[in-house]
Amino acid sequence: MDDLINQLKKFATEDFPISSVSDYLNDYSLSNDILNEYAHFKDQKYCRNLVHKENDFEIILVCWKAGQAAPIHGHEGEKCWMRIELGALRVSNYLLESLEPLTLNITEQIKGKVGHLDGPAEIHSVENAYADDAVSLHVYAKPFEKCDIYCLDSGTVERVELVYDSIDKQLC
Repeated sequence: MDDLINQLKKFATEDFPISSVSDYLNDYSLSNDILNEYAHFKDQKYCRNLVHKENDFEIILVCWKAGQAAPIHGHEGEKCWMRIELGALRVSNYLLESLEPLTLNITEQIKGKVGHLDGPAEIHSVENAYADDAVSLHVYAKPFEKCDIYCLDSGTVERVELVYDSIDKQLC
């Protein structure tokens, strides 16, 4: 994990050039030992496991049981990448057409398998729509504490505080 952290520190000095970060993450291999150290799952919802955080970036390992999903959400205009490390996830990217009434259009929907890299994404949802557990590695440039959740059923946008389920390998 130290090599990833050190490389992200270098990218931070260059404002996270999209193609360079994407190329690096495409080639990066997270060991099973690291996965096992940081991966925590919950029955109730997907589990956000903080691996490393500093002012310029954060690294989160998200663990998904079958059927768990993140709602449609934004990323505060910051750059973020998600790489699937285990299993498969359905990723849906959206374009915001209107807030009044709330209108989002799906621009892309894919089944990402191990090694798939998504990002940077602005508005998207992620779901483990498959039978096996999944794990994804997330890199966020300029970490943010809150984000917008888009609810198409109610036509509302809700501002929510982001929380971690584990920090530095320990459940919260």
